[in-house]
Amino acid sequence: MKALRLALGPLVFLSGCATIAGNGSQNVTINTQPPGAHFVVQDEAGRIVARGVTPETVLLVKSDGSYFGKKTYQVMLERPGYVPQTLPLNERVNLWYVLGNIPLGGIPGWLLVDPFYGGMYTIEPALLQSSLSPVGARG
Repeated sequence: MKALRLALGPLVFLSGCATIAGNGSQNVTINTQPPGAHFVVQDEAGRIVARGVTPETVLLVKSDGSYFGKKTYQVMLERPGYVPQTLPLNERVNLWYVLGNIPLGGIPGWLLVDPFYGGMYTIEPALLQSSLSPVGARG
Protein backbone atom coordinates (compact mmCIF):
# COMPACT_ATOMS: atom_id res chain seq x y z
CA MET A 1 0.00 0.00 0.00
CA LYS A 2 2.84 2.38 0.83
CA ALA A 3 4.44 1.67 -2.56
CA LEU A 4 1.15 2.49 -4.29
CA ARG A 5 0.89 5.82 -2.46
CA LEU A 6 4.47 6.64 -3.40
CA ALA A 7 3.77 5.82 -7.04
CA LEU A 8 0.46 7.71 -7.25
CA GLY A 9 1.36 10.61 -4.97
CA PRO A 10 3.31 12.59 -7.58
CA LEU A 11 0.40 12.28 -10.03
CA VAL A 12 -1.68 14.52 -7.79
CA PHE A 13 0.91 17.24 -8.23
CA LEU A 14 1.13 16.75 -11.99
CA SER A 15 -2.57 17.19 -12.65
CA GLY A 16 -4.77 20.22 -12.66
CA CYS A 17 -8.38 20.19 -13.74
CA ALA A 18 -8.11 23.09 -16.19
CA THR A 19 -5.05 21.42 -17.67
CA ILE A 20 -6.95 18.15 -18.11
CA ALA A 21 -10.25 19.65 -19.32
CA GLY A 22 -8.91 22.73 -21.11
CA ASN A 23 -6.31 23.52 -23.74
CA GLY A 24 -3.24 25.69 -23.78
CA SER A 25 -4.54 27.35 -26.95
CA GLN A 26 -7.90 28.46 -28.32
CA ASN A 27 -9.45 29.23 -31.69
CA VAL A 28 -10.70 32.80 -32.11
CA THR A 29 -12.77 33.76 -35.15
CA ILE A 30 -12.34 37.28 -36.48
CA ASN A 31 -15.19 38.60 -38.62
CA THR A 32 -16.13 42.03 -39.94
CA GLN A 33 -19.05 43.62 -41.69
CA PRO A 34 -18.28 44.07 -44.51
CA PRO A 35 -15.93 41.09 -44.82
CA GLY A 36 -12.51 41.36 -46.41
CA ALA A 37 -10.78 43.51 -43.79
CA HIS A 38 -7.09 42.89 -43.19
CA PHE A 39 -6.28 42.06 -39.58
CA VAL A 40 -3.19 41.75 -37.41
CA VAL A 41 -3.21 40.15 -33.95
CA GLN A 42 -0.51 41.37 -31.56
CA ASP A 43 0.35 40.00 -28.14
CA GLU A 44 1.21 41.98 -24.99
CA ALA A 45 4.80 42.43 -26.18
CA GLY A 46 3.69 43.87 -29.53
CA ARG A 47 4.68 40.73 -31.47
CA ILE A 48 2.50 39.85 -34.44
CA VAL A 49 1.11 36.37 -33.78
CA ALA A 50 -1.46 36.17 -36.60
CA ARG A 51 -2.56 38.07 -39.67
CA GLY A 52 -5.06 37.52 -42.43
CA VAL A 53 -8.28 38.68 -44.04
CA THR A 54 -11.72 38.43 -42.42
CA PRO A 55 -13.48 36.12 -41.87
CA GLU A 56 -10.79 33.84 -40.48
CA THR A 57 -10.13 31.69 -37.44
CA VAL A 58 -6.75 31.92 -35.70
CA LEU A 59 -5.22 29.74 -32.99
CA LEU A 60 -3.91 31.73 -30.01
CA VAL A 61 -1.96 30.43 -27.01
CA LYS A 62 -3.32 31.35 -23.59
CA SER A 63 -0.13 31.42 -21.50
CA ASP A 64 3.36 32.82 -21.95
CA GLY A 65 4.70 29.88 -19.92
CA SER A 66 5.43 31.91 -16.80
CA TYR A 67 3.64 31.57 -13.47
CA PHE A 68 0.08 32.94 -13.96
CA GLY A 69 1.39 34.31 -17.28
CA LYS A 70 -1.80 34.85 -19.21
CA LYS A 71 -1.50 36.37 -22.65
CA THR A 72 -3.28 39.50 -23.82
CA TYR A 73 -3.99 40.35 -27.42
CA GLN A 74 -5.26 43.18 -29.53
CA VAL A 75 -6.71 42.89 -33.02
CA MET A 76 -6.14 45.68 -35.54
CA LEU A 77 -8.57 45.84 -38.45
CA GLU A 78 -8.14 47.82 -41.67
CA ARG A 79 -10.02 48.00 -44.94
CA PRO A 80 -9.65 50.73 -47.58
CA GLY A 81 -12.47 53.27 -47.28
CA TYR A 82 -13.24 52.34 -43.65
CA VAL A 83 -12.08 53.66 -40.28
CA PRO A 84 -9.36 51.39 -38.80
CA GLN A 85 -10.17 49.72 -35.48
CA THR A 86 -8.18 48.20 -32.64
CA LEU A 87 -10.07 45.77 -30.41
CA PRO A 88 -8.88 43.87 -27.32
CA LEU A 89 -9.13 40.16 -26.69
CA ASN A 90 -9.36 39.45 -22.96
CA GLU A 91 -8.62 36.36 -20.93
CA ARG A 92 -10.60 35.33 -17.91
CA VAL A 93 -10.25 32.41 -15.53
CA ASN A 94 -12.59 29.60 -16.51
CA LEU A 95 -14.82 27.47 -14.25
CA TRP A 96 -12.71 24.33 -14.79
CA TYR A 97 -9.92 26.08 -12.94
CA VAL A 98 -12.08 27.52 -10.18
CA LEU A 99 -14.30 24.52 -9.43
CA GLY A 100 -12.71 21.59 -11.20
CA ASN A 101 -9.66 21.42 -8.97
CA ILE A 102 -11.72 20.85 -5.80
CA PRO A 103 -12.05 17.05 -6.33
CA LEU A 104 -8.28 16.87 -6.96
CA GLY A 105 -7.49 18.49 -3.64
CA GLY A 106 -7.36 22.03 -5.00
CA ILE A 107 -3.89 23.27 -4.18
CA PRO A 108 -1.83 21.27 -6.74
CA GLY A 109 -4.02 22.34 -9.65
CA TRP A 110 -4.67 25.89 -8.45
CA LEU A 111 -1.09 26.76 -7.59
CA LEU A 112 1.30 24.28 -9.20
CA VAL A 113 0.01 23.02 -12.56
CA ASP A 114 -2.68 25.19 -14.14
CA PRO A 115 -0.91 28.57 -13.62
CA PHE A 116 1.91 27.53 -16.00
CA TYR A 117 -0.14 25.80 -18.69
CA GLY A 118 -2.84 28.32 -19.68
CA GLY A 119 -5.73 25.86 -19.69
CA MET A 120 -7.19 27.84 -16.81
CA TYR A 121 -7.95 30.79 -19.13
CA THR A 122 -10.61 31.46 -21.74
CA ILE A 123 -10.01 34.08 -24.45
CA GLU A 124 -13.01 36.35 -24.99
CA PRO A 125 -14.66 36.92 -27.28
CA ALA A 126 -14.12 33.63 -29.10
CA LEU A 127 -16.02 35.21 -32.00
CA LEU A 128 -14.84 38.77 -32.55
CA GLN A 129 -17.36 40.58 -34.77
CA SER A 130 -16.98 44.18 -35.77
CA SER A 131 -18.93 46.52 -38.01
CA LEU A 132 -16.57 48.80 -39.89
CA SER A 133 -17.62 52.45 -40.40
CA PRO A 134 -17.02 54.07 -43.78
CA VAL A 135 -14.58 56.97 -43.75
CA GLY A 136 -16.52 60.25 -43.53
CA ALA A 137 -19.77 58.60 -42.37
CA ARG A 138 -21.71 60.41 -39.68
CA GLY A 139 -22.77 58.36 -36.67
